[in-house]
Amino acid sequence: MKISLQMVMIDHEPCYALNVIGFDPSFPAKMKTVPRARWNPQHKSWVIPQTAPSLAALEQLFGKSAVHIQQPLDAQELAPVDVLQHNQTNSAIIPLKLHPANPTYLCLYLPKSLTDQYLLTVKNIHGRKWNPELVCWEIPYTKLSLRFLEKYFPEMIQFNFKVDLQIPERLDPAEPTFQQSKKEPVTPPARYEAAVTALEQTLMLKRYSWRTIKSYKNCFRQFIRHYDSIKPSQISRAQMNEYLSYLIRERNVGASHQSQVMSAIKMFYTSVVDQEDKVKNLFQPRRSQKLPKVLTEEEVTALLRSVENLKHRCIMMLIYSAGLRLGELINLRLHDLQPEKNRLWVRNGKGGKDRCTILSEKVWLLLKEYIGIYKPVEWVFEGQTGGPYSERSVQELFSRAKMRSMINPHATVHTLRHSFATHLLEKGVNLRYIQELLGHESSKTTEIYTHITRKGWDKLKSPIDDLKL
Repeated sequence: MKISLQMVMIDHEPCYALNVIGFDPSFPAKMKTVPRARWNPQHKSWVIPQTAPSLAALEQLFGKSAVHIQQPLDAQELAPVDVLQHNQTNSAIIPLKLHPANPTYLCLYLPKSLTDQYLLTVKNIHGRKWNPELVCWEIPYTKLSLRFLEKYFPEMIQFNFKVDLQIPERLDPAEPTFQQSKKEPVTPPARYEAAVTALEQTLMLKRYSWRTIKSYKNCFRQFIRHYDSIKPSQISRAQMNEYLSYLIRERNVGASHQSQVMSAIKMFYTSVVDQEDKVKNLFQPRRSQKLPKVLTEEEVTALLRSVENLKHRCIMMLIYSAGLRLGELINLRLHDLQPEKNRLWVRNGKGGKDRCTILSEKVWLLLKEYIGIYKPVEWVFEGQTGGPYSERSVQELFSRAKMRSMINPHATVHTLRHSFATHLLEKGVNLRYIQELLGHESSKTTEIYTHITRKGWDKLKSPIDDLKL
């Protein structure tokens, strides 16, 4: 067994991290006899203080020839203690060194004198995280990180190592992303799951979106599982009404979900088993006339200012400035942007329709900066693995920004689209133009924003004000 010692800083104390080569089942028990030796989960190794008694105890247990203190890779590389001292003596320099325990990350030491000025910039580095034990910012050892440092810290970064030209463009795709870590619950199949498969095939042939197919399948599967002992083709009209009554009475479903269940049932009996008479004139629920939630311009300003990350800020600003749906944003490709005409194209939006909408000059300036640093290949906003950014990630960053800005807690990402339309209407933009920008098929859908706008309310007064009371 051989033991290599790497110098690290833990809680402002110089320590050695042990890298063990070989196997000894008694190794953990022996390490417990070394003064102040402990397991460190951050470095995933045993660590001991950089003191003579600890080092002597280690050499006595495993032999002096088996213990080797790893020297820096470069004669000019600074040890962790030296880095902290260097920060105090030369506050205009930001040291950058290889991570002592993780070769895929670098350690960036931001001096206290530069914290107020550059902390927000460091927080914009993709994948950065604070390490309280090393007292540094850990940033991915990637070309993306180096491009960012070159742009924002051109004269300040001090490289204490030779840069490897073979480093990846972004983080290792093997690292789990937020989308991969959230596994969807598996719905148990129905007894007659073949009926669900037949419905799925019909919907695919009719070119329904994957989201609609998923919703219809789930609704129909729950329906036939309710009558698990009966073949779907033998379920009667009375049993359909009984199931819908059960959803309203026992599960308290809303009108929109009830309508979705009915649509899935109708699709199966009209297009799969040719039993249209069973679903003819099913009772349609009365929909409540609810107005969409809208943010004020002050709330939108507070929301966008609370987002510090460059990529995240571009996402939020683009949704609001162009009135995009969430799915339309993540499906934007680079060639859909036409800054010379101040517009962008939405391809295959809701209902499979294409449309053109606004590309703000202010947003484009920020997008140019983002594209120059992140260098997306196909999609405007790419995930860590190179594919399109996930919807769940956008929802998460919106929730965090909403909490920081303390705006309406019931707002969602789609609220930005409603706010875009309402604010345009309040600025006097013709309703027909707003309909085109939003991609509404019917003008009645767009007219709902006329019930939200408060333009001219300051000139209204109650008739009681004219009574001589």
